[in-house]
Amino acid sequence: MTTKKQIALLLYPGMVAFDIVGPMQVLAELPRFAPEYEVVVVSERVEPVDTDLRAKLVPDKAFDDVPAPDIFIVPGGSHATLQQMYYPPMREYIRQIASTAEIIGSVCTGSLILASVGLLEGRTATTHWGYVRILERFGARYVRKRWVEDGNIITGAGVSAGIDYALHLVERLAGPDIARKIQLSLEYDPQPPHEHLNYRKVGPMMRMIQLSALVMGHIAANKAIKLNTEGA
Repeated sequence: MTTKKQIALLLYPGMVAFDIVGPMQVLAELPRFAPEYEVVVVSERVEPVDTDLRAKLVPDKAFDDVPAPDIFIVPGGSHATLQQMYYPPMREYIRQIASTAEIIGSVCTGSLILASVGLLEGRTATTHWGYVRILERFGARYVRKRWVEDGNIITGAGVSAGIDYALHLVERLAGPDIARKIQLSLEYDPQPPHEHLNYRKVGPMMRMIQLSALVMGHIAANKAIKLNTEGA
């Protein structure tokens, strides 16, 4: 049994690799400054897991090996994430670890998995901009920010926001000085070559992608809500 505080990042098939790799790069630096923490990657089984890229990721431990992490983070994706909203092993594990975790977190659409088991009902939260309506179906109050903190739950916006999210988490756990050191170590100073995001300028192609996401999202939400009413 570990005596260190565990930060568990969840891994599941088809998720967006950057959603876990970005925060993991930040959090991997934390034990250098705060050795009381350890970072583990957890999945249903210890075997290579496909991501949205061709690269596979291999977890450190299985769900059964990490029954009560102190902090856990659920990354997101598109269709793969929606499937996890009604996948019994994931739902059971999230409920189990949420009951004892000090901090519950998500990046991108990972918040939909949290919401699907009732963890975000009545709370402020964020997610990827294309899935806001799905998040709100579970009673969450959407806020358009890079990260949103509501009690012991911290949710991050889409994909790249996972880095901002993780730096904020480091600040909460170990203070602003260590967070600044890690930010400097990673040379994180985003200056995008194009203008900053303007959600009012989403073109027709992106609107079509969003529409497809919403259709699939509502189908997944219906399945998750049915499970909730059945007590599953």
